[in-house]
Amino acid sequence: MHFSIKNWPEQERPRERLIQYGAESLSDAELLAIFLRSGSQKHSAVELARLLIQHFGHLSRLLDASSEDLRQFHGMGLSKYTQLMAVKELGRRYISEHLKQDVIELNHSQRLIDYLRFELLGETQEVFAVLCLDAHLRKISFKKLFYGSVNHCDISINQLLRYAIAQHATSIVIAHNHPFAKAEPSQADLQLTQHIQAACQLVEIRLIDHCIIAHEHNFSFTEHQLIKVEV
Repeated sequence: MHFSIKNWPEQERPRERLIQYGAESLSDAELLAIFLRSGSQKHSAVELARLLIQHFGHLSRLLDASSEDLRQFHGMGLSKYTQLMAVKELGRRYISEHLKQDVIELNHSQRLIDYLRFELLGETQEVFAVLCLDAHLRKISFKKLFYGSVNHCDISINQLLRYAIAQHATSIVIAHNHPFAKAEPSQADLQLTQHIQAACQLVEIRLIDHCIIAHEHNFSFTEHQLIKVEV
């Protein structure tokens, strides 16, 4: 027999623990349960959240799941699906707003990686995108410029630069995803990055970083000293 969270001891309930100890003290499943608000006749909200995370393997894959995939679970109807999509979009907008206000660190920026993961992890094909920055390294715009297959994407450097110039960018970060592979650069990725950096120098735009986003890890060209950024 499964009991409602309301019947749990108060010190074990996710909402009460969040208020008392802070959100960072809760597990992914407990945070997710707060948004789900209720479970099903079979499971409490926390138990349902744990089942979902275990099934999809990662919280990011759960948030990228389709309505059809989620509705296979008892208690996961259209209402809960829309709640999850709203949570995901709010997170993306929160990070995006901070990128407009905060200066991106040249050697590493977790907020930048978090934003790129929000934008690219849900894609099932390779996507090449550009983040345009102002003179203070704050976000101007972000756009997915090129779409390819599951493991390849052709891009136009001229089109990339035209977009950056049109946005009045003084610096850019380029990024692409590996939907079904590790976040490791291929020889083609290395050569493309060199060509883009050389082209950027001709139009006096700084290439700050090239980030590869994959489910398990990320790869930063700048962190691995494959791009040298002049301060």
